[in-house]
Amino acid sequence: MRYIDAVGTTRRYSKIGLGTWQFGSREWGYGPEYDGAEAARIVRRALELGVTVFDTAELYGFGRSERILGAALRTALEQTGTSREDIVVASKILPVLPVSPVVQQRGVASCARLGLGPIDLYQVHRPHPLVHDASTMRGMRALREAGVIRDVGVSNHPVARWRRAEAELGSPVLTDQVHYSLLARTPERRVIPYAERAGRIVMAYSPLAQGLLTGKFDAHNRPARGIRAMNPLFLPENLDRVRPLLGLLRDIADAHGATPAQVALAWTIRHPAVMAIPGASGVEQLESNAAAAELDLTPSETDALSEASRGLGDLDRVRELPRLLRDRLSRRPRGR
Repeated sequence: MRYIDAVGTTRRYSKIGLGTWQFGSREWGYGPEYDGAEAARIVRRALELGVTVFDTAELYGFGRSERILGAALRTALEQTGTSREDIVVASKILPVLPVSPVVQQRGVASCARLGLGPIDLYQVHRPHPLVHDASTMRGMRALREAGVIRDVGVSNHPVARWRRAEAELGSPVLTDQVHYSLLARTPERRVIPYAERAGRIVMAYSPLAQGLLTGKFDAHNRPARGIRAMNPLFLPENLDRVRPLLGLLRDIADAHGATPAQVALAWTIRHPAVMAIPGASGVEQLESNAAAAELDLTPSETDALSEASRGLGDLDRVRELPRLLRDRLSRRPRGR
């Protein structure tokens, strides 16, 4: 495993972390058996492989993900002999009304659900259009002073809003968690360059475009259920458009004895300040994701992937959603 050492924290952030939206979230199609057993196996194996970052949120399963992750980590830390100080437990506040008193209340609640001591990284899930950063960061400062959290992060923040949050906090806002992959490259314009200049970290979520970049789906094999089925990325014409990129991922993967998913992850974390937090449906997928941290792409391979993905970043625009809904409804049996 490879790591990022950021300014202002003693924690090591693994280049590949574990996203846990799927823990306790029924929209991914996983049930109690997964939450009660497979989640624990995934977390333990992640620790064995050197993964240090475990990301959750109050929104994921409305607290269930935090509870499942906390229980799994408590057991896995004991089983593997890993120190609690060697990992980063990250969560996010439900982004409804992040004023100072609410931030403090929700931070304490998340900390209690996790049951692991201070939250290492507490993040603002989304910038609020009406609540000023001064109030949100006042709540974050209070949580930090009380020992409930250690570091502060944001998510889905443009650079200007990220820097404003830092100014209001009066100290570094360590991370910005953003949508970044071969099919979502907007962070390359400003967010990633700022992180590299300032010694901050970019956490890439959905680095495999909800599984599209694994190469498992095409126009004749679309997701039938769960959250992917409602994602415009998986419209037939979008799956056709992405075929050349998927073909290139397969070619590069074959040259390295790897998988398309590993190549896509290696491309994403090629920046020194970027780590990725893919989810995992099982131990095997977790192992595959973690191995991507050791995959070195050549400059020509990286450039070829960048060129092939250019212009594809608009595949999941919301304007496609009404037609996707009509498409899904048209396939329902009559009378329902």
